[in-house]
Formats: sequence, structure tokens, C-alpha cells
Amino acid sequence: MIAIDLMSRVPIYEQIIEQLETFVLKGILKVGDQIPSVRNLSIQLSINPNTIQKAYSELDRTGIIDTVPGRGSFIAKEAKENLRNLQGDQLDELSNIVKKLALAGITKEEIVESINKVFLEKVGKGKEND
Repeated sequence: MIAIDLMSRVPIYEQIIEQLETFVLKGILKVGDQIPSVRNLSIQLSINPNTIQKAYSELDRTGIIDTVPGRGSFIAKEAKENLRNLQGDQLDELSNIVKKLALAGITKEEIVESINKVFLEKVGKGKEND
């Protein structure tokens, strides 16, 4: 389910967060689904349990999961809504980046081409309008 790239510059806990968020957004994980325990995921990935706990704590803080002591962690009822709100904040960041790129002389066409390339790589062909 979760795969870690040990050669990535992205911290392991952020890779875990990103993958679980993607699973929620794609509907692979649904409201109420239980995610692996810290211990089980730690063993499965051969990663320090503190790293897993850091990821889970952040997911809990942002309302993506609910942790029930003694029972485990589950996808929160409002997980998708919370993720959409977080993504909205990132659109503001993108706007600021586009402004800086334009000031640096990067053309609109170059910016759009770059965005299209990344979008197709991450989302896949034929899904541009979803």
C-alpha cells in the first residue's frame, strides 16, 4: 500500500502523509477505513516507529484521520473536505509563484507548459478536466 523512496529528498514522514492523502482523494481509502497501526507499518516499511507516529500525528492534526486510543487510526468523516481546504491554500501559493516567475521574465506559455507537464505526469493523460 505505502511505498517509501529512501533516496528521495522528501522526508519519510512527508512521503507517508502524501500517500495517505492521495489514497483518500482517489477514494482508495474511505471514511471509517482503518489505516495500519504505527507498529505494523513500522515493521512493514522497516522504519522507525517515531517516523510513522510523526506522520500520523500530522494527519490527525489536520483532520485527515481520527485516532481512537486502543482501537487505532481511521479515515476521518471530514477528511476529503479538509484536504480540499488544504489544497486551496496551495493555490494561493501557486499564484504567488506565478507572479514571481512572470516578474523574472518567464512567459505565460512556459508556465502553462510546465504546469501541463506536471499535471499529466501526476494525474495521467485523459484526466485533465476531472
